[in-house]
Order: sequence, then structure tokens, then C-alpha cells
Amino acid sequence: MILQPVLPELVVVALLVAGVGLAIWRVVASRGSARLAWLGRVGLVLACGLLLLRPGLPGGSAETLATEVDVVIVVDATASIVAEDWDGTAPRLEGVRADVGAIVARYPGARFALLTFDSEAAVRVPLTTDANAVISSMSVLRPEVTANSQGSSVGVAADLLAQTLQGAADLAPERARLAFYLGDGEQTSSGEVEPFDASADLLAGGAVLGYGTAAGGQMRRTDAGVGGPGDYILYEGAPAISTLDPDNLRLIADDLGVEYVERSADLPLELPDVPSSPTVATDGSTPSVVELTWILALVAGLLLALELLRATTALVEAARVAPRARREDTR
Repeated sequence: MILQPVLPELVVVALLVAGVGLAIWRVVASRGSARLAWLGRVGLVLACGLLLLRPGLPGGSAETLATEVDVVIVVDATASIVAEDWDGTAPRLEGVRADVGAIVARYPGARFALLTFDSEAAVRVPLTTDANAVISSMSVLRPEVTANSQGSSVGVAADLLAQTLQGAADLAPERARLAFYLGDGEQTSSGEVEPFDASADLLAGGAVLGYGTAAGGQMRRTDAGVGGPGDYILYEGAPAISTLDPDNLRLIADDLGVEYVERSADLPLELPDVPSSPTVATDGSTPSVVELTWILALVAGLLLALELLRATTALVEAARVAPRARREDTR
């Protein structure tokens, strides 16, 4: 028998002893049907107390798996990432979010870091095994405020990526490292694209994923508040159009030594295997327990139902007797 108490065991035992002791005292002091009722309450207290102890039977052990890889995801958060040419007229950010989710799912148990960039690069999620932190951060990611946009470079995250990968290598040099860059490649600053080659020797693989189309899509204005998308951005009186720039993305992919993949909603995302053997490694084991709490919950539910039935019957009887007593008092 295995106990998994909800509260500290001493607290549960103290509550159980107090409750059972009170119920037994009432059994001894009562007579007839009242004694039977208190016997049921003893059973109810015992069932509830044992529920707090969460008893179970040992059911063997289950291996916990961890992918031996560190994954760094770099996401474009410039104004153009909401250009509406993904899967028709949806914002590109929808495709980016879906692909980040696919990357996280592809490497269960890996450590992830999320970097984003607009005019500057930032660490959104430092290296962690909490994949939900990456998904949550992506779900609330908004592009830069349109009014603050002063042009951006698609390579502004190059130094931060290299620093993050170097930190991962220093922490666990035996682990493989992958990097995924997700963006549209549109360079709106006047400078050259910063090189990413400082990260190449730290990587075992990854990909550069491109979003957008040659025809391009319109962009809506984004504000600092939490409201929905604003009006379309205009340039010289006409709708501003953002287009995919595959040349810049191929340049980044070449620097990193990874593949460039042009994304669209109708193509599945193919991700590389972890370049190590075995791909998935065991990371200890945890005991498996067959829960018995459902049995106790069923017993407690039945006894509670009997208690409610008994109380309802007593209330109905009291309501029936009260008018008769008033009539006799008025005679």
C-alpha cells in the first residue's frame, strides 16, 4: 500500500482521530435509529480521512524520457510578421506560432530558449525544460508598436543567439544544440545583415523558416495597449505591403550551416532528428501507482447521500408536524 497524502500525514491522522472519536462517542450515547445514523457517520469520516491520504497500490515503474538536446528558437517580432499573407489572408504570426508549437512537440524533454527581435533582440524565455513557458510566451507575443518602429535588421539577434548557444554549451557540452530562425527576411534598416557565422560551430542542426509570399500582404497597425489590430498601415497614401525576402533568409541559413525552408500553411513542417544516438535517453524512472481513491470517493458519496436523505426526511416530517401542533395550541 502506498500513501500520497494531500496534507501532511500527521495533520490527516489528527483530523481523522478527532472526527472518528466524536462520531463513536455519539454512537455510544445514542439509541435506536439515531445510533445507526451515527454508525454511518463514522464510516463517512473514515472514508473522507482516507481520501486525504490518497492510498494506492504499487503498479511498477515508468521511465521518464528526456531528449538530449538544447533548442534555441529565434522569432521575428517586427511589424511585418503580422502581414496578412499566411494561408490566404491570415497574419504570418499564426504560422509562426503553429510552427513553434510543432518544434516544441518534436523534441519532448528538451531544453528550450526563446529569443525575439524587432529593432533589438531580447530573451523571452531563458533555457528551460518548461516547454509550456515557450508556448505561453508565443501565445501573447505581439509585434513591435508601429509608432515606435524605426526600421529593423533581420540579423539583429545574431550576437544574442551566439551568446545563448555558448551558454548552453558551457552548461552541458555533451548535449546537441539546434537553432531555429523564424522570420520573413525583410530588411528595413539601411545596414547590412549581421552575420550569424559565430553560431555555426556551436550547432548540430536546425533550420531557417521563411514566412510570407512574393506578392506580399498588408500590415495592420499595432498599439501598446491590449486591443485588437488597428487599421492598415499606409505608405505614401497606399497600403504598405510586406514581402518575403528569401535571399536574406538563405544568407542566414548559410551562416548557420542549416537548411532554409520556405513555409506555407499547406505544407507539413519537417524537422531534423537529434544528431546523437540515442535520440531519446532515459532520465531515471518514477513509480507507477494504481489509485484507490475512486473507491473511497464512491463509499463517501453513498454515505453522504444517505445522510442527505435522512436529513430531508426529518425536515419533511417536521414541516408536517408543525401545523398540527399549532392547531392543537389554538384549541
